[in-house]
Amino acid sequence: MNSATEAAPSFAGLSLDKPRLFGVINVTPDSFSDGGEVLALSDALKRGRAMLDDGADILDVGGESTRPGAEPVSAEEELARVVPVVEGLSEMGALVSIDTRRAEVMAAAIDAGAGIVNDVTALTGDGDSLGLVADRGVAVVLMHMQGEPGTMQDNPQYENAAEDVFGYLKARVEACEEAGIPRGRIAVDPGIGFGKTVDHNLEILNRLDIYDELGLPVLLGVSRKSFIAKLSRGETPKDRVPGSLAAVLAAWAQGVRMFRVHDVAETRQALALAQAIGEA
Repeated sequence: MNSATEAAPSFAGLSLDKPRLFGVINVTPDSFSDGGEVLALSDALKRGRAMLDDGADILDVGGESTRPGAEPVSAEEELARVVPVVEGLSEMGALVSIDTRRAEVMAAAIDAGAGIVNDVTALTGDGDSLGLVADRGVAVVLMHMQGEPGTMQDNPQYENAAEDVFGYLKARVEACEEAGIPRGRIAVDPGIGFGKTVDHNLEILNRLDIYDELGLPVLLGVSRKSFIAKLSRGETPKDRVPGSLAAVLAAWAQGVRMFRVHDVAETRQALALAQAIGEA
């Protein structure tokens, strides 16, 4: 067990003595991997049930695509997409995370049962989000993103990708603490693919142990992302599972214990073997 796990033995009530999986449920027509697959409420709930059966610990619901080149949607549209899904999954007994950068959507999702806010802007995208999360007592994932989804991949630049991203997230954690969010409710996500080249992604993935210094849980989202295809043979998103698992296992070896994934059963099996081998 590494120092980050020792310092933060749980997140959102879940012990981190084993891997924890966030199953992705995108209620969007344009997400890069699964857009349009679960637009109907019944389909989203069916997907959620299947993910829970496959071993997901948390269901991460999003109603606005943040893929490279994505266009924003209105708050009204985002609310209409996510609130019924969050409510239905919560009634199912699932621990639900709301993937949004709007305080209005965070609040409605929390009212519907969400216990975690997962924000690609690390609570900087809406002036009300910091206070809301502090007041409502939910857990939060702070993610790093350089720029905006529509243009973030145009020309991302860093002095040192791993250290720059870490420094940003460290500062955001401090801002959260100053706003009244205790460290025990915070996790960080380096934002693989969000305003980063392939080389930037690799540098970050190679130095995930840098987060030991924070003593907070790390959530990693590498599932089916385009850098995998660029390093391989140009595979479509659904054919990037082996590469996704390779990145997950590399992160596991550096102490990461939470993963945001599309392919729950495959990731669960790979991590079960990695954990068993490490503990033999």
